[in-house]
Amino acid sequence: TLVRGVLFLFSWRILFSCVQSNLCVEGEGQGRILQRFPEKDWEDSPFPQGIELFCQPSGWQLVPERQPASFFVAVLTDINSDRHYCACFTFWEGLDNPQAEASEVDEADEVLAVVQPAQVFAPKSLVLVSRLDHTEVFRNCLGLIYTVHVDGLTVPLETVVGNLLTCIIPIAGGSQRTITLGAGDRQVIQTPIDDSLPVSGSTVAQLFRQLGIVNVLYLFCAALTEHKILFLSSSYQRLTDACRGLLAIMFPLKYSFTYVPILPGKLLEVLSTPTPFIIGVNSFFRSETQELLDVIIADLDGGTVTTPECVHISLLPEPLLQQTQTVLSMVLDPELEIADHAFPPLSTQPSALKIQDKEIRGVFLWLFARLFQGYRWCLHIIRIHPEPVIRFHKAAFLGQRSLTEEDFLMKVLDGMAFAGFVSERGPPYRATDLFDDLVANHVERIRQEEACPHKVMNHVKELAEQLFRNENPYPAVAMHKVQRPSERSQNMAQKQSPFPALDDVAVQLFIDHAASKLKTAPPVVKAEVKGMVPSGPPLGDIVDRNGNVMANSARRLEVVRNCITYLFENKMLEAKKLMPAVLRALKGRAARVCLTQELNQHVLQNRAVLDDQQFDCIVRMMNCTLQDCSHIDEQGIAAALLPLVTAFCRKMGAGTTQFAYSCVQEHMVWTTMQFWEAMFYSDVQNHIRALYLETDEGEQEISALDLASEQSRLWPTLSKEMQTERVQKEESTVFSQAIHYANRMSYLLLPLDTSKNRLLRTTGLADVESVSNSYVTNSIAGSMAESYDTESGFEEAESSDVANSVVRFINRFVDKVCNESGVTNEHLKALHTMIPDIVQMHIETLDAVHRESKRMPPTQKSKLLRPTLLPGEELVMDGMRVHLIPDGREEATGLMGGPPLLPAEGAIFLTTYRLIFKGTPHDPLVGEKVVTRSFPIASLTKEKRISVNLAIDHYIQEGLQLRSCTFQLMKIAFDEEVASDLAEVFKKHMHKLRYPQHVQGTFAFTVGQCSKMVVEHKTKDKNQSLKTLSKNLVKTAKRTIGRQHVTKKKYSPPTWENRSSFQSELDEDVISVSEEADQSSLTLSSTMRSSDRQTMSNVVERACCRDYQRLGLGTLSSSLTRSKNEPFRISTVNRMYTVCRSYPGLLIVPQSIPDTTIQRICRCYRQNRFPVVCWRNPRTKAVLLRSAGLHAKGVVGFFKSPNTPSTGPSQADSTSLEQEKYLQAIISSMPSYSESSGRNTLSGFTSTHMSTSGGAKVISLSQPKVSGKARNPPRGKWSSIRGSGRLSAYNPDVGTRLAVKESPQPNGGPSEALFLRQQKAYLYIIGDKAQLKGGKQDSFQQWEVVPIEVCDVRQVKNSFKKLMKACVPTSLTPEHNVSFLRCLEESEWMLHKVLQVSVLVVALLDSGSSVMVSLEDGWDVTTQVVSLVQLLSDPYYRTFDGFRLLVEKEWLSFGHRFSHRGAQTLGSQSSGFTPVFLQFLDCVHQIHLQFPMEFEFSQYYLKFLAYHYVSNRFRTFLLDSDYERIELGVLYEEKGERKSPQVCKSVWDYIDRLNKKTPVFYNYMFSPEDEEVLRPYTFNSNLKVWDFYMEETLSEGPSYDWELRGRQERVAEETPEKADSGGPKSQRHIVWPCYDSLSKAVPDAITKLLQDLQSLEAELGLTSEKWKDTWDKIKTAQRTEAKLESKVRSTGSSLLMSSNLSHQRRSQRVYLQESAGGSSINLTLDCEATATSTPVAGRPSTSTLYREGAGHVFLFGHCLNTSILFKKGAMLKPWKPRWFVLDKTKHQLRYYESRQDKECKGVIDLADVESVLAGTSAMGAPKNIEEKAFFDLKTTKRVYNFCAQDSLNAQLWMDSVQSCLSDA
Repeated sequence: TLVRGVLFLFSWRILFSCVQSNLCVEGEGQGRILQRFPEKDWEDSPFPQGIELFCQPSGWQLVPERQPASFFVAVLTDINSDRHYCACFTFWEGLDNPQAEASEVDEADEVLAVVQPAQVFAPKSLVLVSRLDHTEVFRNCLGLIYTVHVDGLTVPLETVVGNLLTCIIPIAGGSQRTITLGAGDRQVIQTPIDDSLPVSGSTVAQLFRQLGIVNVLYLFCAALTEHKILFLSSSYQRLTDACRGLLAIMFPLKYSFTYVPILPGKLLEVLSTPTPFIIGVNSFFRSETQELLDVIIADLDGGTVTTPECVHISLLPEPLLQQTQTVLSMVLDPELEIADHAFPPLSTQPSALKIQDKEIRGVFLWLFARLFQGYRWCLHIIRIHPEPVIRFHKAAFLGQRSLTEEDFLMKVLDGMAFAGFVSERGPPYRATDLFDDLVANHVERIRQEEACPHKVMNHVKELAEQLFRNENPYPAVAMHKVQRPSERSQNMAQKQSPFPALDDVAVQLFIDHAASKLKTAPPVVKAEVKGMVPSGPPLGDIVDRNGNVMANSARRLEVVRNCITYLFENKMLEAKKLMPAVLRALKGRAARVCLTQELNQHVLQNRAVLDDQQFDCIVRMMNCTLQDCSHIDEQGIAAALLPLVTAFCRKMGAGTTQFAYSCVQEHMVWTTMQFWEAMFYSDVQNHIRALYLETDEGEQEISALDLASEQSRLWPTLSKEMQTERVQKEESTVFSQAIHYANRMSYLLLPLDTSKNRLLRTTGLADVESVSNSYVTNSIAGSMAESYDTESGFEEAESSDVANSVVRFINRFVDKVCNESGVTNEHLKALHTMIPDIVQMHIETLDAVHRESKRMPPTQKSKLLRPTLLPGEELVMDGMRVHLIPDGREEATGLMGGPPLLPAEGAIFLTTYRLIFKGTPHDPLVGEKVVTRSFPIASLTKEKRISVNLAIDHYIQEGLQLRSCTFQLMKIAFDEEVASDLAEVFKKHMHKLRYPQHVQGTFAFTVGQCSKMVVEHKTKDKNQSLKTLSKNLVKTAKRTIGRQHVTKKKYSPPTWENRSSFQSELDEDVISVSEEADQSSLTLSSTMRSSDRQTMSNVVERACCRDYQRLGLGTLSSSLTRSKNEPFRISTVNRMYTVCRSYPGLLIVPQSIPDTTIQRICRCYRQNRFPVVCWRNPRTKAVLLRSAGLHAKGVVGFFKSPNTPSTGPSQADSTSLEQEKYLQAIISSMPSYSESSGRNTLSGFTSTHMSTSGGAKVISLSQPKVSGKARNPPRGKWSSIRGSGRLSAYNPDVGTRLAVKESPQPNGGPSEALFLRQQKAYLYIIGDKAQLKGGKQDSFQQWEVVPIEVCDVRQVKNSFKKLMKACVPTSLTPEHNVSFLRCLEESEWMLHKVLQVSVLVVALLDSGSSVMVSLEDGWDVTTQVVSLVQLLSDPYYRTFDGFRLLVEKEWLSFGHRFSHRGAQTLGSQSSGFTPVFLQFLDCVHQIHLQFPMEFEFSQYYLKFLAYHYVSNRFRTFLLDSDYERIELGVLYEEKGERKSPQVCKSVWDYIDRLNKKTPVFYNYMFSPEDEEVLRPYTFNSNLKVWDFYMEETLSEGPSYDWELRGRQERVAEETPEKADSGGPKSQRHIVWPCYDSLSKAVPDAITKLLQDLQSLEAELGLTSEKWKDTWDKIKTAQRTEAKLESKVRSTGSSLLMSSNLSHQRRSQRVYLQESAGGSSINLTLDCEATATSTPVAGRPSTSTLYREGAGHVFLFGHCLNTSILFKKGAMLKPWKPRWFVLDKTKHQLRYYESRQDKECKGVIDLADVESVLAGTSAMGAPKNIEEKAFFDLKTTKRVYNFCAQDSLNAQLWMDSVQSCLSDA
């Protein structure tokens, strides 16, 4: 083959656009072709246009100095994608400078001209264009031409050029050819053995050296995934080499996009092309490449690869990437591996560059063999003649290799390079190369060696050897001999002549002569060796060995087979039992494959007729199998089911038949074009294979590819007729399959009800999300999608739209596959006319089926169960059928063991109070269980649409996710029978009920609406009494409370004095006033008239005056008799709520402060919430005050003195002075203050006193700077109580401690030693750190400000949302590493902060200092802190009455904004739900856990309040303040008005009533210490997650509405009687944690005993005693017994607790519920046994007690006998009473001094006992005891003498011991 070369010579000419002196050298020029040979184009090598641009890529320019000659090869690609290699040799010739003379003329110019050189140099290029790539040969040839010219050799240039143009070189075949150009030169050209393998020289190795392993792999992946790659270098040859190297490692894939190794500067705009490319550009143009946003830039000189942010490269899948990098580093840097060896080998140099190059390519060949192994098994051959047509089945390849998740491989298989790979390597009969051999024969070796890098390395070296041999078939070849220019001629170049013009005729003669020679020469035919391409091992085997496919156990497959067998044997009951297990098994691929195989066996002649039940089951299985299929069906499941859905059918009336396909259309896979194409090609291949197998009978096992290979081999031997016949047969096969598929597609695309277009189906709202499953949005692009956009997209679309869209889809499919399969145009036209008829025909068939299906009885759906409703609760919307879908809680789904209770089918009911789901699980094995999930409608926090995917038969329209702040979540999907507009109505009603216009719209008000209307026509007396609170009340009432009070009729309860007599008239459940107040204390203040007393008593009780009187904080006495000693009084200044609307009517203020002062002071505080006393420590008399924070401007004024003396007392000054007086009055009230200073008044302070009393300390967290201003002498507001100018020392310890940092004390409280080290202040003000900025350290004498950081409301709100998501997640698949505990931590539910502040305040109060909590607006964190402080300090608040009083006083009366924080009405909807009160209850729960014996109420009581404070069932927690409650008339009615006893308006009344019936709220461990102050641990690690957040009871819903429980139990009792006809029933039943109520199913021991007692009384017909009476009796009896028994030391312990425990009786876990079957705790024993599982200092743990064997540790199960026996002492010692315990577990008889004793006095081991006998009275025995009460115990060592109380007791002991001995 002739080298098709062309030789060009170029000159340079300058373009003078304007003559300027400085342009002479740098001017930009352009190339011009001087000569080209041959002058006419070769036939097969046209002359490339624009070649002059590539000769000087940086532009044609003159230079002042001669440059050395250069050489590089550019690559041009022509229109047929053929590459032309342009070897360019450039040298420089001198010219006279035309601008040198011009500059002399212009000397007169002002501008100083640049001195121009006399001579400049112009480039001239010799270019050789060839279709072969022999860089070195080109370099030598062009260099020789230049040498002949420069050195002036005798050889004519025409001869050299003529010889060059007429060299004949074979393209490939491993030959070598020696050429000479006739100038005494000789070169040997070697051609590669196999031209399909690229020739790389050492370019790949150089590329790796320049960029490094990671960067080259990055570029490799980028090129394969079709990204744009740009190389930068200052060397042109390096650019070409780098591009060539990158292409070489991509083999066997060929790069098919833009490939320009050297891009001229003038063509740089090519870089903004949208298509991928590999381009090289000189570094000179670097700045112009900076703006490219989507191009990966590889800098060869700097060794960097830069990727823009918007480009994401998919890298090789692991572990392949890691293994490739390891092997590459072994090739490139073999020393790395042995760098740490103590004795490294002597020589570990890397291979020579050329060898290294081949080794690297070997690694990439090995990599591709691993990536593409088994690809030939996924080729579909669809035509063999005249040319093979082959398609690759991508989905099957990915599925069988389990690589569907691999982004890299997906992109490679979709790319153009792989498409070229398939068309080139797909044909089964062709020449093979190294890669074919590797994939066919070495897969097994590669698989076994992949984990061992050294074995891989050996394999790579073998491959490298073959690659090297291919490039260098004759390595020991003779050296080249080519002349180079001599040194002299290079130096003399200044004088050399220009390159001469050659003689065209002489050159043409050479060419003509060579051409005539060629014609006469015999043709050289190198026989191409074609053969069958081996396929390699099949894919299935490989994957099986890795264990990726066979994930299902044989047992599961057995279940699938059995179920199908039962179905076809009509054993429907058996089949249904197995159905849930089958549906679970079908999650795995093996079970799905098994299902398709089994179903295939039941198809006869393409048909299987079933009855209705069989049909439903089969369809259900098919749907379940298809639901997890991806749209490309990589596992081939949809492909296997496709023939089956057209085979299984059922007969309907009127001769119609319904096929299974009409019930399985809801899956994505049917709407994917890729799937249909793959299916079509697969079927065509099978038919073509069958076509040729008929002619070659017998060989059934031969694969389609092998068959095609054989046919291709025979093709040339066939006659023309045979060839034509075969082509026609194949074409008609494809055509018939196309018709078949048009039918199949219409089956699966046309919906049963063609009036509804399935392709366009939406929920009727056409929202974007719900269409996501339709096939417009996902699969079908182009024309189809456009046509949809023009239509409406709603359900009104006519059926013709369905037909049109399906016809368009099928037409697109047919066009594509027929064009690829070579179907003739006539056939294609015929198909296009047929398709609309096929579709129309099918629509008619479907209409008939649809009509019949409507007549059929509907699928048996489960009956809707009706929920039990509360009295007064009414249904707003009747039940709508829905499916309850599992959320992120695993318990109910069966994943954690137990039955799958969800998903469940049932109905959702909306009532005036709740949202209720009631239904039964889908799983038939638990079908008899009822699943209930409900929550109050008022607790709904979020409603969200969701898309649903469930494995059930019916189509589900849409889903809703409803979240409640009672920690409940409902994910429901509406059933198909629920119309979409009904679902909308449901949502509207729900929203209306959740956010009523006014609080009166809530359930608590609407519940008793009818009865309320009757009650409301009472007299005006309550109205009257409200109006007469004081003389001027009427005016004020009109102004402040509003006119409605005059018109509203309200009921007035009896006065407080008469209340006790009124009690008897009310029903028995009413709480009684526990302590009668002193009558004298009820005389009213002189500011009130006596006629106001009746109403005032209401205010008195509501304002918790009883509590104030209990604490001794003040009475309502007349001014004349007011005791001067009482420091506080009850002020009525706020009785009309004019001073502060959110405060109660009566407030505790210092005695000395008049009401007028209060009215002024309140303006300084936010919301007018000035400091008031709410509790007093009975021991230290320190008081706890609460207020809001100061106004922003007030803060600075409060702490800073003005710098200029004021001329007169301004209003601000006087207010501030009054504020000081107010605080001073509080300080003065404290006994500690009075003792130290007497009754000092403010004016009585002296500087002497100031110096002795404790200095004040203003503490902030950051060291404040004392500014210059602070040094001014004190004057103004604070001067009256400021000391003698002495600044207190700043103590950072106190700052950090009080700022609630983690404190040094173990329980997280403040360290008292540190705290009280300094002299303490009388009053500490706890303020918000953010507010107190700017305060400076002055020595305020009496109080200290403690700045702390508090959570604001927004934080609490966000934290609560995160807490809900952690405890009740929405889905089962959280992101990786997001565990429950991590989510919990991230929620930042800040309990420890609130607890820490509370513990701090408790410590301060206990140490005798008063504390004022002054945070935010005084109604959120302030309320939490003051409530917790009182709870921790005062045992009264840990009782039922006390806790109620605490909540009423601090939360309700002091105006916590329940309605606003709970978003109870439409107005507060935007503020969102903020659970401040829930946080408080959680803190109480934490304290309860740590001190279980200090609380009268149980944990359930706290959960009950947590549930009902958001439920809106009671009015207690509605509205934001007492003022609002009075305005609405609800403040007093709940105490007095009781006309409808079934509806409780107050939660407290309800609890009281319930507490009398059941001990559920009572804590049996209640055994309080007198006046004990609790100090809980507050570190996060000490806090536990409240089970209120986690637990649920699916059997009955939340357990906080007790009427429902009673009704449900009655229903449950009635039903078993009917079903009890069977055999004997087991007494045992399984308790499921998330289903059953544990407290009911497994009650604690005491509750169980009380229940048993009640049922026994009922059986005996006795009147049932109240549980509390029974309990109190047992307690009394036990106390008496304890006194009798321990004469020595009486312990007045309570029933379960001994009172001598230290105050540290805290427990993390208390075990009471030990057994369901019987009592597990001896009620007559002290319950220290149950106290703790964590040992605490000062008390042994349970295990210690057990080891020591204290008598009261043993439960009934362990001790056989216990009682007091007299025992005779050894050796003349007297008889003494001892408490004996016979322990059969330890086989011991132990004795103690008394029953309470914990130390064992002695042990008799029963192993040593020989006998137990009746004894006789001995000397010194107790008197008056009968003879038979004595018995002896004989051991191996001695005889013990015992005396019991009587003979019976003695006999019992003897029997017990005997039984122990015989047991042993």
